[in-house]
Amino acid sequence: QVQLVESGGGLVQPGDSLRLSCLVTGRTLNSYTVAWFRQTPGKEREFVAAVRSGGNSGRTYYTDSVKGRFTISRDNAKSTAYLEMNSLKVDDTAVYLCAIGVPSLGIIHTSQGYLHWGQGTQVTVSS
Repeated sequence: QVQLVESGGGLVQPGDSLRLSCLVTGRTLNSYTVAWFRQTPGKEREFVAAVRSGGNSGRTYYTDSVKGRFTISRDNAKSTAYLEMNSLKVDDTAVYLCAIGVPSLGIIHTSQGYLHWGQGTQVTVSS
């Protein structure tokens, strides 16, 4: 059975960095697009970043608010995807969820494009 487990969240101060990991079991990661979403109480789930299949160098996508600060990457041999977050802001506080799927271009930024989801890891940015 497919399982995704996120790790690496924590409580940090503005300007700090975190690296989130998403370990995928039950499927080979190579053929899937991997995405990170985030959820905040009272708000809709928000797309953060995605990396398409294509070895470890698939095309990447980012929401505007994280461009230049976050980097999504993948290591297919380790069946793991990462989200490196730099220059963290208070507004980045959320539960971050990893997902995999085979989305078409039109739904790569939406939840419906993904087949499997992790439980999430909490990121709190506070001064």
